[in-house]
Amino acid sequence: MLDKLKDRNNQIIISFIVIFFIIFVRLLNLTIVEGENRRERSENIRIKDISIVAPRGEIRDRNGVLIAGNIPSFTVQLVRSELPIEDLHEVAIKVIDILEENNEKHIEFPIIIENNNFVYSYDREIENWLLSLGEEYYNLKDAEAVFNKIVSDNLPIENLDKLKAQEYLIAMGITPPISISKMKFLPQMKKEDFLKSYGLDVNIDAKKAFEELREKYKIGDEYTDDDARKILTIRHALTSQGYLKYKPLRIASDISEETAILIEEAGMDLPGIGVAIEPKRYYPNGEMASHILGFLGKISNESEIKKYVEENEYSKSDIVGKTGIEGKYELILKGENGAKSVEVNTYGRTVKELEYEKKPKPGKNIYLTIDTKLQKVAEEALKRGLEEIQKGGAFKSKWGDYDYKESFPNAKTGAVVVTDVNTGEVLALASYPAYDPNLFSTGISNEEWQNLQPENKRDPIAPNPMLNIATITAVQPGSIFKMITGLAAIDQGLDPNRKLYDGGVIRRGSETFGCWIWNQYKTSHGYVDLIKALEESCNYYMYDIVNGYDYYKDEPLGIDMNVDKLIEYIKMFGLGKTTGLEISEFVAGAPDPDKKSRNMLLYLERRLYEISEDYLPANILEDEDEIKNCIDEILSWAKDNPSRGTILSRLKEMGIEESKANDLADIIKFDYFIQMNFKEGDAFNLAIGQGAHAYTPVQMARYISAIANDGYLNELTLIKRIGNEEQSKADKKQKIPLNNNDNLKYIREGMRRVNETGTGRSAFSGFEGVAGKTGTAERDGKIPPLDEVEYIKKHLKYIAPNISLDKIMEESNKIFNQRKKELESLQKELEELQQKIEELEQENEKVSGKEANENRDDEIENLKSKKNRVNNEIIGKLTRGYFEEGSVMREAIKRLDKRVTDEMIDQFKSDYDNFAWFTSFSPYEKPEIAVVVLLFQGGHGGYGAPIAKEIIGTYQESKNGATMKNNQNLDE
Repeated sequence: MLDKLKDRNNQIIISFIVIFFIIFVRLLNLTIVEGENRRERSENIRIKDISIVAPRGEIRDRNGVLIAGNIPSFTVQLVRSELPIEDLHEVAIKVIDILEENNEKHIEFPIIIENNNFVYSYDREIENWLLSLGEEYYNLKDAEAVFNKIVSDNLPIENLDKLKAQEYLIAMGITPPISISKMKFLPQMKKEDFLKSYGLDVNIDAKKAFEELREKYKIGDEYTDDDARKILTIRHALTSQGYLKYKPLRIASDISEETAILIEEAGMDLPGIGVAIEPKRYYPNGEMASHILGFLGKISNESEIKKYVEENEYSKSDIVGKTGIEGKYELILKGENGAKSVEVNTYGRTVKELEYEKKPKPGKNIYLTIDTKLQKVAEEALKRGLEEIQKGGAFKSKWGDYDYKESFPNAKTGAVVVTDVNTGEVLALASYPAYDPNLFSTGISNEEWQNLQPENKRDPIAPNPMLNIATITAVQPGSIFKMITGLAAIDQGLDPNRKLYDGGVIRRGSETFGCWIWNQYKTSHGYVDLIKALEESCNYYMYDIVNGYDYYKDEPLGIDMNVDKLIEYIKMFGLGKTTGLEISEFVAGAPDPDKKSRNMLLYLERRLYEISEDYLPANILEDEDEIKNCIDEILSWAKDNPSRGTILSRLKEMGIEESKANDLADIIKFDYFIQMNFKEGDAFNLAIGQGAHAYTPVQMARYISAIANDGYLNELTLIKRIGNEEQSKADKKQKIPLNNNDNLKYIREGMRRVNETGTGRSAFSGFEGVAGKTGTAERDGKIPPLDEVEYIKKHLKYIAPNISLDKIMEESNKIFNQRKKELESLQKELEELQQKIEELEQENEKVSGKEANENRDDEIENLKSKKNRVNNEIIGKLTRGYFEEGSVMREAIKRLDKRVTDEMIDQFKSDYDNFAWFTSFSPYEKPEIAVVVLLFQGGHGGYGAPIAKEIIGTYQESKNGATMKNNQNLDE
């Protein structure tokens, strides 16, 4: 026996037997002896984590000055485990009474009592929305009927798929609160969810539901309905928490300190109720830099839910950055929430707080490149300048006053951009009017939101506090563009010292292209060279050099210069491209001859559909496909641009009567085909900053910086530092590939002369060392009235006295139907393209072979590209007023009386005043900053000069006083 025990294998076997016996005894003890107790504890106790909100990262300026931070905000919370059930009713009434007596917002129960009537808040929400649409909508009530009416009123396409209809409506800014998949009002769906959560019938009326819930929660007759509603408010909120009752229930947010004190003082009578302090976003300077900072809002759409809730574990109720720096850097600013652990019982009530606590990690601080002092000066100067221009007053300044001798009452909006010319850092960026982002910190009311909307939504340049003009609005630059025209010419071989005679005006047929001094005074600048041309802003000189032709002497200049060369230099200086800014920008692109051709083709197509009934033969008009084929055939001629005679012959071959074919040939040839490519006149306009240009103030600031810094194109930036990490775009700086970089000195000298002896001298007299350029850009069109139809009716007797309103309405109906057919044709084409794409993709799945698939892939991509173009054309027609009653009436008047033009119809509308641009850099000898000012309807380019001077003076004073210091490590 001992020998067996000495055997090593036997020893191992015995050891395993002993170990398994011990484990068996322990399991027996756990399951039999302690099992009941442990099961009860397992069922009744859970460990849960309560989130601790992390403070949002701060946003500071380049010097560490706070511009977006967090302040303590008082919230009223209910902790269920600390509130005895028998006290819940009285506590609910008392706490809500305190809140309401002090006008504090709090959570609400979705059944409202009004004059003893019981109403679902969800129904009231639907009712108010329908009322806002009008009586016809209010009487419909049914969601599908309402949606169908919205579609029929706004989308002139029959039998449109509902999802496609929704896409078009959203593009038009129409977002009805209706679920397309279920065809129910969204508030209606919320109401049904509310009732189902209590096992109530979804059709039960509000009073009956209220009584059922009173009975459920044993709210006796000693309580009035008003008090019962307060109890139900708390009861419903607790029920909605489900198994999360261990989490504090927020009853009210952002209450006043006075209300918080009252609740704390009533603590003995309010068990379970407490005042907690949570961080609230705060902008200490109100509107300052609002368009840079952006605003916050609740997670509200599918893309936000996916990005934040699904991918980054946000709560659906979280507030997130929507726009600006707050939106762009949301995930960096957010931080990581902390947590503390608690034990909760089976009812979700806290039993015990545990020692474990994960401290919240604050979001990273972001340091912007802007200087708060300069930003405030830019905003204040912009606002003051606009106010003085409106009344023809004086801009008072320590740097020298400036009298606005002519008033422009519509000068109500504008922008300023200030950049460091060597780094691309934005030192100030202002847009007026602005908004206070504090309004959004805890949720903006509908009334407050409406106050931020433009008064005239038909006017694209009406004052709009939510619009960042500096980055989003692209307009013609006027004469501040002339530096590129001049540089392109001398870089292509023009002697900058060569003097050309300003002949005053160039005539091309019925068109005249005059220098501004000719247009105003019927005189000229005489002989000018490049520097003098910039100093005096001579248009005629620019007409000469853009086409490489001396129009006064009627001879070539002997340089390789034309409009295509000019466009190359436009692109070199980054115009028509994004600037690199971290916030949203709009880009219209550089002038493009091909784009002009495409647009003219679209306009011709639209016109042909509109006049088809007047010109096409009856056999073609009977078939929509034949109409489309006929129009497509005419459009195909554009590439060859045939003579009028050829067009006439082809039209007669289509069966069009000769008299009609003659008229139609004139329209096709002279109104469209001949206009499709850039002409000499287009080059003239481009040379002086008019025509097909459209640039934002930030793009112009980037271009001026490149002139000032000797030809380096910077990427603009608003970010100086994130946390402790310095941010720089210096490695993205690009040298502009000029033929001779020394040519820039002539441009800079011309700009210096502008402020010393030229068009900017009146503002900069006695203020040396600043180079500048004034610019006045013409705004085409008239200021649209609030209601085009009412305008036409009011002035019809003067516009077209021989046409009755009834006749116009009859013709309008025809035109609308024609436009409707045109749109339906496009929609049909879109659906056919989609069908072809799907068929080819299915074939791709079946067929093997690399070459076959590649060919099919190319075809699919071409079809998708065409589909996108057609889709964009449809959306363009829907969003640009093509089907508005006023637009249709205008066309009807012109058809009924061929003598009536758009100008005649608009004769009683007010003109847009000229836009005023002013650009500058300083100091001249060693440039550091560039300043760009844009004033909508500001009248004269020089009117922006005193605003720029105020900013430059402040910058120089601050620099001399050493207040614009380098950043220190402020995160420590």
